[in-house]
Amino acid sequence: MHQALYRTYRPKTFKDVIGQDHIVPLLEKAIATNKVSHAYLFCGGRGTGKTSVARILASTLKTDPADVYEIDAASNRGIDDIRVLRDGVRTMPYDSKYKVYIIDEVHMLTKEAFNALLKTLEEPPSHVIFVLATTDPEKVPDTVLSRCQVYTFKNPNETILEEVVIRVAKEEGYTIEGSAAHLIAVLGDGSYRDTFSVLEKALLVSEDKKIVRSEVEKVTGAPKESLIIDFLSAYVKVDEKKGREIIQTIRTNTVSTSLFFKEVLELARFALLVRVDGGRVKEFEKTFGSSYVDAVNALATNPKFTSKTLESLLVAYQNIKHNAFPEMWLETLF
Repeated sequence: MHQALYRTYRPKTFKDVIGQDHIVPLLEKAIATNKVSHAYLFCGGRGTGKTSVARILASTLKTDPADVYEIDAASNRGIDDIRVLRDGVRTMPYDSKYKVYIIDEVHMLTKEAFNALLKTLEEPPSHVIFVLATTDPEKVPDTVLSRCQVYTFKNPNETILEEVVIRVAKEEGYTIEGSAAHLIAVLGDGSYRDTFSVLEKALLVSEDKKIVRSEVEKVTGAPKESLIIDFLSAYVKVDEKKGREIIQTIRTNTVSTSLFFKEVLELARFALLVRVDGGRVKEFEKTFGSSYVDAVNALATNPKFTSKTLESLLVAYQNIKHNAFPEMWLETLF
């Protein structure tokens, strides 16, 4: 049976964990000095490795899989579920020093369930370690937070995700052009899991094992590179007719307006950076290819394109993200 990429390339040891250098050494030291806490709270965005690190913690402590209990609080959120857990922690491990309870999306527990968990968190048996994970720590009661060591996981930036995409594609026997890897990283939106999901779609559609941006656009509905370039060019030239045509294309093809505009902003930013430092063109060409770089150069040398242009685009982007009619803001720009 086929195994999803995010499962295949999930980190197996602390050495495999990427981008959490403020957390991993502390956990390693706690294990080495026998100062492991009885309760941890891992906070962070989806797909940032919270559950994976919890599993690695259990594995490094040489906990047998039979003594690791994973609970999804979104599905097991009531007081009766916590009572079952509370009864279970009293029994000794099967074949390990510790029993490790990993409670994912812990913020989904009901108020009554949290109250039932408190006493166990405060004074758990010496053979029990709790690892709570959440994407929304603000919904976790302060009484729970105070009983845990809290670690906040960072969202990987696009550079890190691009490197992961290129490495994994290579290990799967594919080559991938820079602009395709970059688009997958953007679509991953700070999540390793989401990035792997997009990459998997691209691998499936590639017939020659050479992934290009147009293939990623095809399987994800992402905006075409030419559309992004044409839009920004029309905006700088105040070409209202061309702008309306592009907006209509976006609407007709149900392109994500927020994603489209994020790419527009990136192109505009690069153009201003190149105006300040022309040597950065080579850096961008590695990632985006010649067509994108030509557009950057054209904007960088256009006197009508200024920091005020970027400022107006940023305001529009903020409004697009929180508006029920995002195309309206594109139209307003013209």
